[in-house]
Amino acid sequence: MKCALCKEKGCYQGKNCVQDTQKFDNVSEEDFKIMKVAAEIEGDFYCQKTRLEEIIEFGKRMGYKRMGIAFCIGSQSEGAVVHKVLAQHFEVDSVCCKVCGVNKKDYNLTQIRKGNDYEASCHPLMQAQILNEAGTDLNIIVGLCVGHDVLFTQHSKAPVITFIAKDRVLAHNTAGAIYSGYYKNKFDLKE
Repeated sequence: MKCALCKEKGCYQGKNCVQDTQKFDNVSEEDFKIMKVAAEIEGDFYCQKTRLEEIIEFGKRMGYKRMGIAFCIGSQSEGAVVHKVLAQHFEVDSVCCKVCGVNKKDYNLTQIRKGNDYEASCHPLMQAQILNEAGTDLNIIVGLCVGHDVLFTQHSKAPVITFIAKDRVLAHNTAGAIYSGYYKNKFDLKE
């Protein structure tokens, strides 16, 4: 399918473009609950609450008690604010990407500052393990690197939601790359 290129969006009016599909008949009870709560939040707070407020509301309506934050060291201040805000409503555990202080040289990983004797590697697998052991109900990504977010999400036992998607060039405004005239030209997206 190439839904992103479809100009009609008949699905928005009830058209089913997929053959032999069942509505939500084979969705797990937990997945259906998430879909239901997500629809409630969208319907109750459309264009009224920030993403952070929606995450809090989502956690409360899901009955979650413990939230986890996997953050990048470059997003330390943002991670601290998110931790403090969430702690007003939930138990919170947070884990920095550099947890364990593993040296990149020990695993022949590319360094940012070539030739340094020591440069700490990000460790998304350990971030996931620590939050798994803490028994978090929902984990929130705050600025993890591309790829590290993939590994963290794959290894997290709890569902994962992204609060900040890292984009160092665009101040974490990832959508800026498709709105900016400069980037439209760079990606040959002239209209």
